[in-house]
Amino acid sequence: MTDQLKDELRALATEAAHRAGDFVRDARPADLGVAATKTSAVDVVTEMDLASEKMITGFLAERRPDDGFLGEEGASEPGTSGVEWVIDPIDGTVNYLYGRPAWAVSIAARKDGVTLAGVVYAPVQRETFHAVLGGGAHLGDRQLRVRPAPDLGQTLLGTGFGYLAERRLRQAEVVRQLIPEVRDIRRGGSAAIDLCDVAAGRLDAYYERGLNPWDLAAGELIAREAGALVGGRPGEPGSGDLLLAAPPVLFEDLQSRLDALGAWHD
Repeated sequence: MTDQLKDELRALATEAAHRAGDFVRDARPADLGVAATKTSAVDVVTEMDLASEKMITGFLAERRPDDGFLGEEGASEPGTSGVEWVIDPIDGTVNYLYGRPAWAVSIAARKDGVTLAGVVYAPVQRETFHAVLGGGAHLGDRQLRVRPAPDLGQTLLGTGFGYLAERRLRQAEVVRQLIPEVRDIRRGGSAAIDLCDVAAGRLDAYYERGLNPWDLAAGELIAREAGALVGGRPGEPGSGDLLLAAPPVLFEDLQSRLDALGAWHD
């Protein structure tokens, strides 16, 4: 895992994210509609999600033909190099569908299960978050650090909700119990951006249940490289059961509170 490989992967992810992100921003149809649904009627895919993923995989396959892919919209292809690209072509599709700005292209590269590089490009804000393993996290040229850990009562907390009604009801109940205990709670609609906001100090912490690998692969590396702890249930790594990112002391307080609330139960 040489620095040269990490830098190469980051550079390719950045170029691919910019190409796809600028395209879907600038070519968004005025009459954009839903092309398909996934887990429920509100879990949508647009034609631009499909176009973005095709553009990203085509670009990367041309430059690294032996790599594998794992993409939200169906790109699943094993490679022979040991490197796998984990791609969310539009993270925050509902925001994109409605013309809201909080959406991003998220691309991570991992080798033998270890994430080496991650890029999250938010085209409307023209912000590029990026990190390589052991090399810190950056927004453009600026190095990022999480905010100093506040007390739980002064925490600005980000979260998100799943697409299945029963899960949303349970998640809303957790939020109902948490909100009197923190400064406030934000729901932005893009896990990738929320994780980068923790890295940039725009949120104190973030948690969510029900994420997929492409939702979190790049953002969790960026948050970790900015000094956040990232994990899940006590003693477990972050996963679809629970992903939590926060400065160390706050991480422990929030993990304990979420555990008490049974935040990963549907």
